[in-house]
Amino acid sequence: MEDAFDTEKLLSAENLTVSYRTYRGLLAAVDNVNISLDKGRIHALVGESGCGKSTLGLALSRLLPENQVAYSGRLIYRGVDILSLSEDEVERFRGTHIATVFQEPMTSLNPVYRVGEQLAEAISVKESRTTVYTKGSSSIGKPEPMNRLFGVNQLTLLRGRGRMLYQKYSEEVHELLRKVRIPNPDRVANMYPHELSGGMNQRVMIAMALAEKPSLLVADEPTTALDVTTQAQILRLIQSLTKEFDMGVLLITHDLGVVAAVAEYASVMYAGKIVEEAPAKELFENPLHPYTLGLMASFPRGRKDSFKLRTIPGTVPPLGRYPAGCRFHPRCDKAFQRCFDSAPELVEVSRNHRVACYLY
Repeated sequence: MEDAFDTEKLLSAENLTVSYRTYRGLLAAVDNVNISLDKGRIHALVGESGCGKSTLGLALSRLLPENQVAYSGRLIYRGVDILSLSEDEVERFRGTHIATVFQEPMTSLNPVYRVGEQLAEAISVKESRTTVYTKGSSSIGKPEPMNRLFGVNQLTLLRGRGRMLYQKYSEEVHELLRKVRIPNPDRVANMYPHELSGGMNQRVMIAMALAEKPSLLVADEPTTALDVTTQAQILRLIQSLTKEFDMGVLLITHDLGVVAAVAEYASVMYAGKIVEEAPAKELFENPLHPYTLGLMASFPRGRKDSFKLRTIPGTVPPLGRYPAGCRFHPRCDKAFQRCFDSAPELVEVSRNHRVACYLY
């Protein structure tokens, strides 16, 4: 596998289905999804909780437990089908090419090691990744599943190498912290995660993801539990880093304000399927799918008149209990008989604007 690529399209999912193995059989959380992520562009994936957004994000670098999920379709990263690779081969892509920022930084950072030590470990594995992931060529054990992304090896940390690595890579650690706009990087590097605010921890997570200079960043709810001011800072940071590193970003969110602020393209997901996708500006100016219209109507516009926020009746159907036909029809006030009988295909109604609805 080559590390040098020359295409603008970074990754495309083709008829991707991700199913969880349960006592009831395979249940598809992501169902026949097609999505394309491009270099230098922020692509938002929006929808309610339980729609399959995070499952899709984790599936892009196969971070889900291999013995608990089943994949079908194709996942093409610059000409390579990730779903056809062995586990060892996939690990060459994690962090190096596809990095993920999880939505809860306090549960992703190790609370008993300093920030600088954890960043230094990521840089260390970046430099020795080929050795670490070549079977039989190193005595260093493989990272735990949740740590593979950043190359953080817990066994190495437990042997007391963290501090030594920080001393070795301190300049690189400080530079990473500067890139994510953290002041006093030397002081912050010597602090523990619990000594930092949520926004600072999120910046550290972004710095860790950038340690290997990935070409695709998956940001899963990066502004969750942050105050409005900090949210805006994190979003501006992601936007500026996208341009600086010329990388693609998949921004997973349920917040339409986030989409409006930074996304250039957006896909709306409901019950495991993409129901509408368009350039972000077009989506806000001309939403078509009843689900998208419902999300827009529930978004506050800052007006002080008698405008009332609407709600979408009902809830997202649980996994494995999707209704026949269009999955949104039980909650849709525009549904008719055809919606009950068969599922609509995603069709193009105007340039780069596609919708899955029989109204169009």
